[in-house]
Amino acid sequence: MIIIGEKINGSIPSMGKAIAERNEAHISGLAKRQAEAGSAFIDVCASVDEERELETLKWLFGLVEAVVDTPISIDSPSVAVIEKAIPLCKRNGLVNSVSMEGRKVDTIFPVIADSKWECVCLLSDDTGIPKSASDRLRVFDNLMKKAAMYKIPPERLHIDPLIEMLCTSEDGIAKVTETMREIKRQYPSIHITGGASNISFNLPARKFINRAFIILAMAAGMDSAIIDPLNRDMMGLIYAAEALLGQDEMCIEYINAFRAGIFGENKF
Repeated sequence: MIIIGEKINGSIPSMGKAIAERNEAHISGLAKRQAEAGSAFIDVCASVDEERELETLKWLFGLVEAVVDTPISIDSPSVAVIEKAIPLCKRNGLVNSVSMEGRKVDTIFPVIADSKWECVCLLSDDTGIPKSASDRLRVFDNLMKKAAMYKIPPERLHIDPLIEMLCTSEDGIAKVTETMREIKRQYPSIHITGGASNISFNLPARKFINRAFIILAMAAGMDSAIIDPLNRDMMGLIYAAEALLGQDEMCIEYINAFRAGIFGENKF
């Protein structure tokens, strides 16, 4: 599983406070802990007014890159900000995110085309959020035509099939898992991602829904997730699910993660 550590996000109250107060020790510490817990990318989202966003992201990138070598995931609702933020990173990372709405793809794909940057792509377009798996796959087909146009290979894309609230779904996660399976069938090397906690909004005891979802989604092809890597129970389930799905030969990764304290006895 490609873990995208979600903790440096200004929409989280404690992180928003740390960003407002320029609490460098708190932010740097979270970057280090997420890297130590196995994050492949450290998501960085300023969640400030757009006129201050680029400057804030530059400051946050500096804090993260000073303490870890883990690549950054640039997280912003503005592709214009992302476009300007990409050159501020020391190493190739992940764009979070683009969609087929407006010119988002045509803004970002040319910028990353001749690099090793990866990109999260949402399966929405100018019609909004597709209501069925077939409509999401239609958006996906159009997205892959754009990727081919810009010569971006499937393995650099993380497709977000749009994980919505379970409490408003008429079919559980059926349309999401159907979309995942078909995407993986068409492009085995592509990544499937998403914000795992979206599924449990407005439900009590959200952790149970989140944990059940991640296992079912992994069985359907999800191999990338925006999660809290410091959630030791979730990390343990992910390593266990990989072993059960035959993705961890001789359970070596599971054993190594346990020995490293990523799950099991409390380390953090």
